[in-house]
Amino acid sequence: MKLSQFKFELPEKLIAQHPTDNRDESRLMVIDRASGTIEHKMFKDVLDYFDEGDVMVLNNTKVFPARLYGNKEKTGATIEVFLLRELNRDSLLWDVLVDPARKIRIGNKLYFGENDELVAEVIDNTTSRGRTLRFLFDGTHEEFKQTVYKLGQTPLPKYIQREVEPEDADRFQTIYAKHEGAVAVPTAGLHFSRQLLKRLELKGIDFAEITLHVGLGTFRPVEVEDLTKHKVDSEQVYITQESADLVNSAKDKKTKVCAVGTTVMRAIESSVSTYQRLNTFDGWTNKFIFPPYEFKIADRMITNFHTPESTLLMMAAAFGGYDLIMEAYQTAIKEEYRFYAYGDAMLIL
Repeated sequence: MKLSQFKFELPEKLIAQHPTDNRDESRLMVIDRASGTIEHKMFKDVLDYFDEGDVMVLNNTKVFPARLYGNKEKTGATIEVFLLRELNRDSLLWDVLVDPARKIRIGNKLYFGENDELVAEVIDNTTSRGRTLRFLFDGTHEEFKQTVYKLGQTPLPKYIQREVEPEDADRFQTIYAKHEGAVAVPTAGLHFSRQLLKRLELKGIDFAEITLHVGLGTFRPVEVEDLTKHKVDSEQVYITQESADLVNSAKDKKTKVCAVGTTVMRAIESSVSTYQRLNTFDGWTNKFIFPPYEFKIADRMITNFHTPESTLLMMAAAFGGYDLIMEAYQTAIKEEYRFYAYGDAMLIL
């Protein structure tokens, strides 16, 4: 397939700038692949589409406050530093993006906080905007992380064109987030409230948790028309034996397995045995799923409404069928669904 086949015009007013008041009261578009029908519901109605013994696979990664603002030594210029991942815990080496990048060279020092609570030295250039920083900090690693949490901001995507607000620390995070390491939230999970999870549990639905630490690659634009030539960034994945057993048991019993989000789908499709069983996994994946693709594990998927020409839209189209998903997106625009991280959801049956 070609990149241009995933282009569509999205009115700016449909890009959600704030979350809904209640997590489970966002809208839910239900797409039935067998009948080709599209229904309009509330997210809490997801309960009606699952039965005892079904399994929902959740991504329990946790977003950390990855965006820091510091000042360059001597000039005092304000520099945005986006923490991507810790390369070495003992040396406090981090892979980061800087903006404006042209001002930041190897050897420069950056100061963070009113009293220069954190200092970092640039020790390598990795990409045009990428740098390796060594943080100079005297305390323990725990104290270092506390300082980052104090100085850092919730890493809202750039399309949310407002200042970070206190509620974002809670709402740009799933309620089941556990393992810190993501710089973007697995958005499909944002719609689950504690009450809804409890109601699903009481109905007999099981939850299998996996971890995929979402990186900035999730926002990286596809720049080649031929999709086979696009490479996605690697992201770290953990799938435990317990979660693999839950999913494989559901497949054995012929109950439903639902991937909650594109990150979950990418993770589980990265660890499939030749017998179409889910394996345990501890490593990295750069799997890129686009049509046509034969899915091995999940038979349902929950996902948000994604950007034109994005890898996330391509995966949704691979799962739901290109024509049906593109029709659903046109319907979503006409019905004024809210798009992107803080937007509405889609359930593909």
